[in-house]
Amino acid sequence: MPLPERLATEGPLRPDTGSDRPDTKSLVYLSAPDVGPLEESYLIAALRSGWVAPTGPDLEAFESEVSARVGTRGAVAVSSGTAALHLALLGVGVGPGDVVVVPTLTFVATANAVRYTGARPVFVDCDVRTGNVDVPLLAELLRQLRRRGERVGAVVPVDMFGTCVDYTALLPICAEAEVPVVEDAAEALGAMHQGRAAGSFGQAGALSFNGNKIMTTSGGGMLVSDDVSLLARARHLATQAREATPHYEHLETGYNYRLSNLLAALGRAQLVRLSGMIGRRRQLRDRYAKLFAPVPGVELLGSEDEQSNCWLTVIRVHPGRAGWRAADLAAHLRNQEIETRPVWKPMHRQPAYAGSESLLTGAADELFAEGLTLPSSSALTERQITTVLGAIDEFLATRAPALSA
Repeated sequence: MPLPERLATEGPLRPDTGSDRPDTKSLVYLSAPDVGPLEESYLIAALRSGWVAPTGPDLEAFESEVSARVGTRGAVAVSSGTAALHLALLGVGVGPGDVVVVPTLTFVATANAVRYTGARPVFVDCDVRTGNVDVPLLAELLRQLRRRGERVGAVVPVDMFGTCVDYTALLPICAEAEVPVVEDAAEALGAMHQGRAAGSFGQAGALSFNGNKIMTTSGGGMLVSDDVSLLARARHLATQAREATPHYEHLETGYNYRLSNLLAALGRAQLVRLSGMIGRRRQLRDRYAKLFAPVPGVELLGSEDEQSNCWLTVIRVHPGRAGWRAADLAAHLRNQEIETRPVWKPMHRQPAYAGSESLLTGAADELFAEGLTLPSSSALTERQITTVLGAIDEFLATRAPALSA
């Protein structure tokens, strides 16, 4: 049976938007996957090759191609970005009794991976202009923890919304404190900082290929690193820590974190198209920037960084200057079946992490209250983009009297 006309022209039947509202029925999604004939051809070829079980030539090629793109010596493909973070933390020696410094403005997976190791996260606030970690505040937190005699197992900077952290400032601070860096680059594949690719900073990096990311394997992730022994250890743990014997032998607890050969084939096709998909998201961000440029009290997060992969375009609305709130625009777009989402709710506000130690300035709270992520998918058609921009323009026109009053 053919798809209904709207679905056939608008895109996937049930795209994974990463929405916090599972019953979302938007016509325009926040960050729907961008897949097409090339992905289909790679998957069919993988199926016909007979390599349907977890390992296979596409898996090995995918790891090699991603590590080449990121600029690391190797990579291990896994089932999620969270799995990659977990293995990376174990690889740098994080364990029970340690503290791990994590930005409070992030998706919960960053903090959860710390808890998987038996360590506890300590949260630090963000730079309100980008959403990335506040590096001077991080330095102060490391000094405080060191004075108290805490063992800091790692610092986990997060490249928010596709823009790299200021690693030029951050890495020397962590090196002086002798604390390893595990880069959460889940949102930033294809982004750069001073000529280096996201994922290549620190002892290890974690990438995500979730359905709403810049490129997808449906679900999946990748651990990247220059440390060959760390990668070998991660690969061993990711395959249930099975020993090299004819029978099943296990000396320690492992995890079922493998990525399948079929999903790796999908990822290889996506990687071929990655630069083009980044280019489309950048063009869309530029159109948002032009639309909001004359609007008082509205700014785009990280818009000055031309090395961002533009995964999500995020605006911050200052109600006192704009005369309206981010939530007002979100409600207007929702009525037009256009999906948006608030900025991440900070970890120090999450019930699961109530009582966790934090060093805060209020910046993350401000962005949660005043930030809004806009539809950013490279799969959006020109008609969909025109619909979104028109709906925003319509909203702004209704607010013009309030702005001029």
